[in-house]
Amino acid sequence: MALNNRVHHVRAGELDGNTALSGATVGSVNLWMGRVENAPLSATDNHHHGASEAGIYVVSGHPVFVFHDGDEEVRISAAPGDFLLVPPFVPHREEHPDPDEPVVVVIARTTQEPIKVSVPELYQLTDAGPS
Repeated sequence: MALNNRVHHVRAGELDGNTALSGATVGSVNLWMGRVENAPLSATDNHHHGASEAGIYVVSGHPVFVFHDGDEEVRISAAPGDFLLVPPFVPHREEHPDPDEPVVVVIARTTQEPIKVSVPELYQLTDAGPS
């Protein structure tokens, strides 16, 4: 494990798969950060990331983030330079509708674990959980 009393530099070609900053790469305790590329015309399943917050920065492409606000599905169309926050336990999915261009995002999570909990449908997060 890397020392935690210095600034760490991970160069563009030095990622461990998609991972740039993590406990394994630089000794991070609470933060995971990496680069993810998704193919054209792809979509994730409905899911949430447990207790982890996820911050997303769109590098290229035009992803669509979908969640449920309690009344209906909400679709957020993002573009390069946009930032998004996915709070803990919020069910969502990412869609990539462009037939030609992949989507590249940088993701920061508040956990070292790659938590992804698939759910059968999108629902509004409440204190009592899914309805």
